[in-house]
Amino acid sequence: MIEYGLIGEKLGHSFSKIIHEQLADYTYTLCPLEKDQLHDFMTKREFKAINVTIPYKKDVIPYLDELDESAKQIGAVNTIVNRNGKLTGYNTDFTGFLYSVKSHYVDFEGKEVLILGNGGAAQAVKAVAHHLNAERVYIASQKGDSDPDILFYEELSDHYDVDIIINATPCGMYPNCDDTLLDLRNFSACQAVFDVIYNPLKTRLLQQAEEMGIIAVNGLEMLVAQAKYAVEHFLDVEIDDSRIGEIQRALTEDLCNIVLIGMPSSGKTLTGRALQKYVDKTFVDTDALIVERSGMEIREMFEQFGESYFRKWESDVIAELAKGNRQIIATGGGAIKNPENMRHLKQNGIVVFIDRDLDKLVSTHDRPLSSSKDAVTQLYKQRYPLYLSYGDLRIENNYEEEELRREDMDQLMGEILEGYRAIIGNQWT
Repeated sequence: MIEYGLIGEKLGHSFSKIIHEQLADYTYTLCPLEKDQLHDFMTKREFKAINVTIPYKKDVIPYLDELDESAKQIGAVNTIVNRNGKLTGYNTDFTGFLYSVKSHYVDFEGKEVLILGNGGAAQAVKAVAHHLNAERVYIASQKGDSDPDILFYEELSDHYDVDIIINATPCGMYPNCDDTLLDLRNFSACQAVFDVIYNPLKTRLLQQAEEMGIIAVNGLEMLVAQAKYAVEHFLDVEIDDSRIGEIQRALTEDLCNIVLIGMPSSGKTLTGRALQKYVDKTFVDTDALIVERSGMEIREMFEQFGESYFRKWESDVIAELAKGNRQIIATGGGAIKNPENMRHLKQNGIVVFIDRDLDKLVSTHDRPLSSSKDAVTQLYKQRYPLYLSYGDLRIENNYEEEELRREDMDQLMGEILEGYRAIIGNQWT
């Protein structure tokens, strides 16, 4: 028997346990269920209260004794409370999404809204859009329907003028982080994009929205908010809404990677290793990982197979690492040459440009493209604009390694972490 927890099909990367145990003084159990296990679990009713996620938000309804009004209206349940053997279902996805919309000051009134997906989460989002007086709400689905507001994806070209888009599908979720259902460049009137996904922190859809200057909101705030409202049902208590922002920000800071870019010999590796003493994140050097996995030094790769061979290794390693969390990732100097590398790194990371003056950069015999001072100078001129463009934060590092005193290191780390936390507060939460 579990007291409090979450049921769903795949829960390996759920953050719900972390959130609930910050909101309430109980143990929250992740309970993955196969479809043939759901009936037995729900029939036994051996729990005090649970949350429900994909794909069971509709499937649990026949087992319940009572539904609150929002769950009835939406036709999906994500919260169940067992009161003396009687199961009552609620939908806190509604209040969670409503909180997220209001906290970002997105006005739905009189707007045309496009929701991707037609599952339980989509129904909650749809209910919020109607609650906020949207003029028209379209649902994009892979299944046909007689309802004129339910569209096949190939029909979206007739609705490129929608104002707000919400992804309520798993498309783009870990581990398939590169997937997306549409190209926002076609939606010239779009003002805001919400994605119920929170792993990765920024889906490809949200990254494109940001690149276009469109409001982009991930699903982490909604997740924390719906958990807060669920706990209130679980324990019959009231929790101040301020806890939502506090937990969301702390969780984002914990999960988010710190990505270091910069010229060879700029101090990325030294900085990354030092940062481990200040934050609970694992240091990874992409070049060192390539050498370890390939069994070849980078110079050997260039000499035997050419730069393109090395860049393929680099892209594959970055794509894999970028899906993870709680890392300090030091990249090779040329990683910024491939825009896909940077898109991958930014899905879960804040990019810090370690900027070292040209006259302090040194040639390195083990790096073919920076093996002489002239080569370093040429690379610096080519790459500097890219470092500036991709860096969310620029940090000067003109210390000499042998002169780097503890107080200087503290200052350097402090600048990085202060900027990192400010970006999370201003842009990610």
